[in-house]
Amino acid sequence: MDAFRFENLDIWKEGIELSDTLFDIADTAESKKLFRFAEQLRAAGLSMSNNIAEGSGSYSKKEFNQFLNIARRSTFENANMVIIYQMKQLISAEQKEHLLSELDELCRMLSGFARSLRSSLSALSSML
Repeated sequence: MDAFRFENLDIWKEGIELSDTLFDIADTAESKKLFRFAEQLRAAGLSMSNNIAEGSGSYSKKEFNQFLNIARRSTFENANMVIIYQMKQLISAEQKEHLLSELDELCRMLSGFARSLRSSLSALSSML
């Protein structure tokens, strides 16, 4: 069977790795009976890779771009949650900095990929 299109995307690979890390951190919160914190982190973590995967199934680049925007916004949500987790001493300052760096990198990758989709759309429309 052929792979799903998203499995070949570096942005998806980065997103799924980050999601896995965030799940591990959510397990720590859950062990301290902070169930809502854990649930929110898991949902936001999954949103990044899920929206990349879902968008890759779009028939249009414009629609795919919308899903990339949602994935990008989820990186911001996760960054906010990572800061709160560190404030509540659920993760170390070093973990926070590392995660923020990885989230920033994914955000940049998403922005660049979305920009390339938009430029190919505008190049196509100018030809028409």
